[in-house]
Order: sequence, then C-alpha cells, then structure tokens
Amino acid sequence: MAADMGGDSVLWEADDASSRVESQNISNTRAMDPALSDEDLGIDRSLRPKRLEEYIGQSRVKENLRVLIEASLQRNETMDHLLFSGPPGLGKTTLATVVANELGVNIKATSGPAIERAGDLAAILTNLEPGDVLFIDEIHRLNHSVEEVLYPAMEDYFLDIVIGKGPAARSLRLDIVPFTLIGATTRTGLLTGPLRDRFGMAFRLDYYSTEELADIVMRSAGKLGVGIDRDGALEIASRSRGTPRLANRLLKRVRDFAEVKAQGYINDTIAAEALSFFEVDELGLDIMDNKILSLLTQTFAGRPVGLNTLASALGEDAHTIEDVYEPFLLQKGLIDRTAKGRVATKRAYDHLGIRYPMD
Repeated sequence: MAADMGGDSVLWEADDASSRVESQNISNTRAMDPALSDEDLGIDRSLRPKRLEEYIGQSRVKENLRVLIEASLQRNETMDHLLFSGPPGLGKTTLATVVANELGVNIKATSGPAIERAGDLAAILTNLEPGDVLFIDEIHRLNHSVEEVLYPAMEDYFLDIVIGKGPAARSLRLDIVPFTLIGATTRTGLLTGPLRDRFGMAFRLDYYSTEELADIVMRSAGKLGVGIDRDGALEIASRSRGTPRLANRLLKRVRDFAEVKAQGYINDTIAAEALSFFEVDELGLDIMDNKILSLLTQTFAGRPVGLNTLASALGEDAHTIEDVYEPFLLQKGLIDRTAKGRVATKRAYDHLGIRYPMD
C-alpha cells in the first residue's frame, strides 16, 4: 500500500524499510573507519560498559540518570526522552545502551542520515515494544519531513500518515507504544527548536580527565587480557585526546606493538615507544592534527585561514575538520577561530619548534 508522508511517496513495508535502515547503519560505521573488521567491531562492543556502575567518568550525568531511571522504574512509567550532546567518542552511544539495560528494555539504534524517509521512521517505531529505547545518533541530521513525523510520536505516541495523493488522499492515525527516544548530537546548535524542546532532559558530555581515561584503559586491558601497569595506562590516557574511544583504539595498537617488541607487557616506556611509532605525539596529536598546524604556521604563514580553504589544502571534508580535529586543537589552545578564519597560537609554534612571528 502506498503511503504519502510529508509529501514523500513511500512503500508501506516495515520489513523492507527496517532492512534498509540497518544496511545504512552498517555502511555509516564502515565509512567512519573503513579499516574496521567484524572482529574489531566485536572487540569495540565488548569493551563498552553495560551498567551505570561500570561506566567510568561523567559523574554528574550518571547521578542525574540514576535518579531518572529509578523514578521511572518506581512509577512503572516510560522514561522521558533524553538528549546527549558533546564531541565524538565520549560515550553517547554507550550511555544510551546503559540506560536501556538499567531500564530492562531493548534498544533500537540508528542514525539521522540512515532514516532517509518518513516511512523508515514509521517502520522502526511500529516495531518497538512498550518502553523500548530508540537511539538516534547524529539526530541533528534528520530529514525535515522525518522530523515532523517524529513530533507527535514523541509527545502523544501516534503517527499521522497521509495515504494516497490529490482528492483521493486520506489521513490515517496510527497509534504506537510508549517509548523513550535518546538522541545524540555533536552539534546542538543545528537542532531545530521544536525538536530540542521535546526532550525532557539534555545532558552535555565533557572530555575525560587523564585519570579517568587511565581507569578505562586498565578496565579494557583486563577484558582484552593485556598485561599493563598504571604508568603504562597513564601514558596511553595522556595521548587519548580526552576520549574513551581513542583510548581503547590506542590500547589495541600499543598491545600489538608490545606483543612484537616487548613480550606483550605494557609499561610507560613501551607505551611511549609504541605511540611514537604510530605517530601520536605527547599531546595526543596525530598526523592530521600536525598537518593542520603546519599549514597554519608555515604554508599560510600565520594568516587567518577559512575552513573551506583549510579543508581543500588538507584534502579532507570540512565537517570532519570542524567536528573531529578542531575541538581538541581549540581545547589545547593550539588554534583560535577568528572572524577572518583559523589561526595558530603561540603554543602551536612552540609545539612545532617554529619561531613565533610576533616575538
């Protein structure tokens, strides 16, 4: 049966739409890191905490969530919708899974770009069980017509479907079960006001401290069966850009180095050697970070550089630079964003061993 939702003609086949979304999710994951094998993805999932007591860091967020979850369970009500924001790699997806586990419900995970049409969203929502969690990553990238279908679903748990076109068109209201939507975004400013206002609580995740990341490295090393001491974990943590995802990735690379070069055991010396071998410096900057600094300080001789110009010079997507690389460089005080463009700071020149022009 053909259904017209928000002006889009879609096939009202739930299984086909769900399969299409699932395939798109896998493609998105591969696009973010093409080198990831099925085994790597499995390892990444195995390292993620399952319960709040296992989740390290974000203490304020955890305490707030603990209260909300307990209140929901005591009243036997569906938990209110939640919005998690913050830079990539801080554990927004993991935290959504933890919430679902604490509530004792299933979680359906997808992403904004994967839900191409209103019918895709309808297929997902109609397949949820009462109280289930729907997690939408990159929710700021939802199609406008999809977002409009989501509004009544979030507030009143129904979908408005327009069947057919022209004079023969008719509206169908489809009830859905109460559910909890957890949205995640790296760019809160791109969320529309109506969507943002429909979340009961919004939490911003902050970068992790070196000590917190060292705890995560120690925990992950235990799960992987890797021998490591605290100093080795701290060395890895100090170069992990404040993000657990990168800490776990670096741990796996250091593990590989240690198995080949140091009988498999990781201390601070082996960790430092391994990370230098893989071109991650003492500040946690990788090749691309240092290319950005080199372009700003040398190629453009300290002049302000626009984002698109910088992206063209690097051969990288502008959004990737803005979302992945810039936040850490700004946090470390290595670059500034001015009205005219990006400029390197004195600390960037010092880090590269180049004389600062203003001296």
